[in-house]
Amino acid sequence: MAHSPNDLELVCADFTAALALLRGLGMRLELIYPADDPHTALLTHSGMSVRLTSRPDAPPASANLPEFRPEFVVTHAGSASAAGRAGMRYRDLIPGRLGGRYIASHIAIAEGGPVADWVHFHRIAVQLICVRRGWVRVVYEDQGAPFVMRPGDIVLQPPAIRHRVLESSAGLEVVEITCPAAHETFADHDLELPNGTADPARPYGGQLFLHHVAAAAPWIPWHGAEAQATGVGAATRGLAEARILRPGPAPDVAVPPHDGELVFGFVLEGSVRLDYGEIRPLGPADAFAIPPGEPWRLTEASDDLRLLHVTTARMTGAGR
Repeated sequence: MAHSPNDLELVCADFTAALALLRGLGMRLELIYPADDPHTALLTHSGMSVRLTSRPDAPPASANLPEFRPEFVVTHAGSASAAGRAGMRYRDLIPGRLGGRYIASHIAIAEGGPVADWVHFHRIAVQLICVRRGWVRVVYEDQGAPFVMRPGDIVLQPPAIRHRVLESSAGLEVVEITCPAAHETFADHDLELPNGTADPARPYGGQLFLHHVAAAAPWIPWHGAEAQATGVGAATRGLAEARILRPGPAPDVAVPPHDGELVFGFVLEGSVRLDYGEIRPLGPADAFAIPPGEPWRLTEASDDLRLLHVTTARMTGAGR
């Protein structure tokens, strides 16, 4: 995270408490980082800037993408979560972050109602969100009125689009996938959302905003399963793809090798067995990542299986 050498730096032991104190004193939050376990923020007041951090030795978020380091990962439901930005709980689905290239988070809000969020944006290459349970009301720059996302719905958040989480049901759960893993959340204090404009063709960093509505999307054949196409591929100009899978006519689903980077799966509902080297049973809220160039299979899927499957292309030269 870039900051001026003239900024005042405050090192604290309890970041959340210190941030609340400074904001209570009237300081304005300009950015915070990282979203899943914040440890650094920049605040301003009357021409003064304060860099607050509980980890002064942590490396800043770089403008360049970290080197991609593929590995096989399985993360099961019930693993620990941490307090993240705006009161949300974050569970890390790829603990090694594939070299810092990707972060996948299972995010939960236990209590419903208004969310303590603000208009903000991120410096990212790719970011998408899929609702697992509950509902959430959100609003995006130049995308018209606020709207509600429900289970199976996906939003592609292109680079630097301003947005805000307004409210949610109790027990909201979403899955968020972002490249790179370490990225800042910047506040935009000058823009009010909704901003009265609807411009769905406006590009952001070469990508388009996308809201996939699961209830309105057809199912199509996919390697023996059935898939809901989401439009993520077209909206990102081939940089990423996302689909929801359910059982089809074939008892097994043989997935061909992916010529790119991320190969990620998250069990939204139901159960299935992952065949990659050995058979691994997966249940609700389990996740996995497969190295690119490797074939894998899904077997013994339950009738109610719904699997989020996300892939990305090679990110060389991807804009942020």
